[in-house]
Amino acid sequence: MAGYIEDRWLNKLKDATTGRRERTERWGKGKRYKVSGIPGVRGRSFEVLEDAKTWLAQAQTDARRAEFVDPRRGDMTLSEYVRTQFLPGRTDKLTTYTTMESKVRNHILGLPIGSLSLRRIDAAALRMWKAELLTRVDVATAEVIWTHLSTIFQAAVDDTRLLRNPCRVHASVRPPKTKEKKVRAWSRQIVDAVRTGVQPRYRIAVDLGVGAGLRQGEVLGLAEEDIDFDRMVIHVRRQLRATNSGAFYFCLPKGDKTRTVQLTPNLAARLRDHIAAFPPKVVELPWDNPEAPTTDLEARQRAPIAVPLLLTTTYGNRIYYRTFNDRTWKPALLGAGLIEKIAPADAKEAARQKRLHRSRWTPSRELGFHCLRHTFASVQLEAGESIVTVSQWLGHSTPTITLERYAHFMPGAGARGMAAMDAWFEAPTTPPPLLLSKFSPAGFSLSASTAALQLKAMQGSKADMKVKYKETSRGGLAVNVIEC
Repeated sequence: MAGYIEDRWLNKLKDATTGRRERTERWGKGKRYKVSGIPGVRGRSFEVLEDAKTWLAQAQTDARRAEFVDPRRGDMTLSEYVRTQFLPGRTDKLTTYTTMESKVRNHILGLPIGSLSLRRIDAAALRMWKAELLTRVDVATAEVIWTHLSTIFQAAVDDTRLLRNPCRVHASVRPPKTKEKKVRAWSRQIVDAVRTGVQPRYRIAVDLGVGAGLRQGEVLGLAEEDIDFDRMVIHVRRQLRATNSGAFYFCLPKGDKTRTVQLTPNLAARLRDHIAAFPPKVVELPWDNPEAPTTDLEARQRAPIAVPLLLTTTYGNRIYYRTFNDRTWKPALLGAGLIEKIAPADAKEAARQKRLHRSRWTPSRELGFHCLRHTFASVQLEAGESIVTVSQWLGHSTPTITLERYAHFMPGAGARGMAAMDAWFEAPTTPPPLLLSKFSPAGFSLSASTAALQLKAMQGSKADMKVKYKETSRGGLAVNVIEC
């Protein structure tokens, strides 16, 4: 078996004169025993021979199973590994990368766990990190950050810096888990109240959200050319996105899935009215990534495209979703009585809000623009539309996602099963006379001659069995047990 232990304080061969192994120049310097010779495993030195033997045996076993991980490769800190190995190798979409990098930087690397070496992160370290994390963010966000950390550890496992993923092997530390909440849809009265509170220029956004199930970025990136009034469909081909620094760009819809949504006559009429009142404005933005290209390929991939947007500002510019939410959407929610405005704590805060044109509101995470999309799905399903069709209109990757999220909107969900159960209790509790006679012992009694013939036939087939029976009062044979 590959691998050996070298004593670096004594020569390998015995002296021809003395017959003993003489001391080397390294005598008394450094660690004496070195383990070497295992393919793919870096050598390691020890001061005690027994420690060297133990490590050699373990390394040989792990190498044979292709599971060997040199502990020294795990000496790199979590922060160093993320910044030099993990993040540079990511190929996510820009918005996905930016959001993930921000959470990792602020809530993983910025906490004590980030300064620990990879191999030092155990259950205790995870437990302390999780406890501090839950004091900084809500459970839903903590669940996402835990997933990011687990992904980092799994990459370290694949890079042979860890043997196992700490987020998966420690049963005493469970990932944060949000309580399952059913999505809520709005009534027509609420939708109308919110729409009334939106400026006329932007009311078509509400119509497209509730009437076609479009996401906010898809609405803001919709062009006049995407609406086919002849075929009565809307082609969802792009969305408008912005980085945290405010750089805008166009890209494909979520999941890189384009789709076609049916256009109803009333929604088509509102679109025509909007186009007549607020003509589309051409906006030119980079495609897929607003950063300056560094290669010819990136220059071709990020080449700007000009799109006649249906929704623009009064100056003809693209709409920043945060500005829309703060200055249009939340005031409309306030007008509908769904949220309240929080008064500034002091004069300094009031001045700041006035300068930024931004107010503070009561929490409204569940009352975002996406509620319109939930309402679209609920109306379709309650009307009996196919779950597959609704999934295609929403742009979900599979109908399973639609079913898991919106099943409670389906009419009569569980009603048939409960009706069958209810009918069970309505049935008579006493079986009819025919069933009584059929299942009574007399119904199964056999004449002596018939039973004898059957038993003789079974014995003739040489079946391996034992039959226990006794004669009844009527002369029949009642078979109790047949053991085969």
